[in-house]
Amino acid sequence: MKRLFLLIFLVTIFTLPMVPTSVPAQDFGLEEGDDVMLAMPAEAQAAEAQAAPANTGSALVLAAPGRVGAGQPFLVRLTSDQPLETVAIFWEGKEVEPSISVWNNRHVALAMLGTDVLNVKAGKEELSVIASIDGKENTFRRTVQITPVSYPKQELSLPTKMVTPPTDVYDKIKADRAETSKAKGTVSPMRKWRLPFERPVEGKITSLYGLQRILNGKPKNPHRGLDFRSPMGNPVKSTADGVVILVGDHYYAGNSIYIDHGNGVVSMYFHMSKPIVKEGDTVKRGQAIGLSGQSGRATGPHLHFSVSVLGKLVDPEPLFKNTADSMLK
Repeated sequence: MKRLFLLIFLVTIFTLPMVPTSVPAQDFGLEEGDDVMLAMPAEAQAAEAQAAPANTGSALVLAAPGRVGAGQPFLVRLTSDQPLETVAIFWEGKEVEPSISVWNNRHVALAMLGTDVLNVKAGKEELSVIASIDGKENTFRRTVQITPVSYPKQELSLPTKMVTPPTDVYDKIKADRAETSKAKGTVSPMRKWRLPFERPVEGKITSLYGLQRILNGKPKNPHRGLDFRSPMGNPVKSTADGVVILVGDHYYAGNSIYIDHGNGVVSMYFHMSKPIVKEGDTVKRGQAIGLSGQSGRATGPHLHFSVSVLGKLVDPEPLFKNTADSMLK
């Protein structure tokens, strides 16, 4: 019997360090609303093993998915136990310097990236992150596999004037494109968004992102946003905190609002009957910014909602469903 007790005692002593302990989520270091858990995805664990710079004595952890679907948004997170002086993230020819938050002595940079269904190609893309600690640069490189996504087709029969604009509006369309391209490319220094996003309206989604639209028998560009059923005059809400950077009346999109949420994330709201904010206004998540309608090239009242990430229009739907932690897995 004594031998049995001794055996149990020895097994307990030697296996106790192997038992995982529970650590509060805030110990990891993100701001409220990011809902980051201690558990890291497999790719992040692999990065962690290579993430201790020899010259700084600090621990750096890069979390990013190894595979993402074409047109889908994804997150990148860098965490350090030492102050991060600067962080720069490079993706598909674009650069973003994410704002750095501090929580319980952890220093964290979180950024949203993605690809655009309009021009994305399946294959490998390089993600680079350069972080500066105590004057020393640390570089991470990660290969991200862009995988094909089978988006459905949508055939529509519309009046010819809806599909083919008259020549006298070509200059208007060109001017609209220049104005909106500038807004979509906005990259401001402070991140104001958090996940999940607020739905702009409560109506049913009637057209998905990525739909290959065939109008009057002719293939057109894929649908690069979501259409929500929304009656005339229904309040439209901002999906996150931000600053209104563009309010316009555009040929295709009608009355439109563009909101900058920081670090390259911009939300867009089209076909409204009336904007109720102006350029330069600071808005809060869930705040009414306009009323839904059918202005521009629309066949009925609804809201078209898009999200631009570093100028790429990504699928907004995952952003309504996921926390930051779940999008890093």
